[in-house]
Amino acid sequence: MKKSVIIVAGGKGLRMGSELPKQFLPIGGKTVLMHTLEVFRKYDATLQIIVVLPKEQQDFWKQLCKEHGFAVEHLIANGGETRFHSVKNGLALVQAPGLVGVHDGVRPFVSVDVISRCYDLAKEQKAVIPVIDVVETLRHLTDSGSETVSRNDYKLVQTPQVFDVELLKQAYAQEFTPFFTDDASVVEAMGVPVYLAEGNRENIKITTPFDLKVGSALL
Repeated sequence: MKKSVIIVAGGKGLRMGSELPKQFLPIGGKTVLMHTLEVFRKYDATLQIIVVLPKEQQDFWKQLCKEHGFAVEHLIANGGETRFHSVKNGLALVQAPGLVGVHDGVRPFVSVDVISRCYDLAKEQKAVIPVIDVVETLRHLTDSGSETVSRNDYKLVQTPQVFDVELLKQAYAQEFTPFFTDDASVVEAMGVPVYLAEGNRENIKITTPFDLKVGSALL
């Protein structure tokens, strides 16, 4: 079965307080995005990798790859107005039938085991997302203040979110709404259930200077 991954890397680095987009920040001698691509290549040497980048960042990315001698083969798709539109652009380069994952470019510490688990489960389940337990106490904001809710009723969602290609293409044919915050929400809008798989706690999304310090420690 043909497998692909769309790696979305359209960040501007605003929360990082850096002029350099967060996916290009160095960590352990390589950019965050390079580490992300490498873990997917490690999972499967035949995996089709598609990186979605804003047009204005693509030449800089190619220059970085040349400077670092970065040889992980990948295609580049144009970023869109929102994450939804970026994924849709990347999905246009994926052929059916098969499986396709969608992953945040600034999640370089996803484990190979989690990637493998999500793709394997998606063969039968059609829509699979990795999640981890909530370890903090949660409070729900109400009109009168707030209230404690059971953390056992919630999960934290990660990527890669993996789907049957034809299913995801059908989902992304829908009109965009602000409710579409990830790929699972797009698929669920068609009434399709999403299967939860075990993620890994190290699979953090690097968006702040603190995250970058944590990432350096993980390396």
